[in-house]
Amino acid sequence: MLTYDLRAASYGSADARLLTAEVQDEYVLRYGGEGDTAPVDTSEFDGEGGRFFMVYVDDVPAAMGGWRRHAPLAEWDDAEIKRMYVRPAFQRRGLARLILAELERTAGEAGITRLILETGLEQPEAIAMYRSAGYDDIPAFGYYADSELSVHLGKVLDVT
Repeated sequence: MLTYDLRAASYGSADARLLTAEVQDEYVLRYGGEGDTAPVDTSEFDGEGGRFFMVYVDDVPAAMGGWRRHAPLAEWDDAEIKRMYVRPAFQRRGLARLILAELERTAGEAGITRLILETGLEQPEAIAMYRSAGYDDIPAFGYYADSELSVHLGKVLDVT
């Protein structure tokens, strides 16, 4: 049985930077180029602007993910999921779903009514996980709105 610790964290922390570098390497392998070049301000995940979480297994950083209110979305009650990643050694153990549930819970508590995200066609496992969690296709948005490789998904949160 997997013993884990889900912790609120800073996206600017050393562990988050480590996992971000790993996921960027994965994007380069899958898509080529420089990886995800969308601008991300670490402070967007702080305070009322968002939340960020890390999962640790035996004090080893295993997974991460966050949500942020982000222009032009900040004018509505939407927030964007960003930097969801589970290290390969910890995949297929429910950690992505654990983080996703926490993102949905904390976003709902913060008054967010819909979470949205962008992922890519070269990440079929991520697309399948989000779809199975109730995320549906939405109009393209943001930095990758014009990319033919992008998939844009959203879910209205149950905030009752």
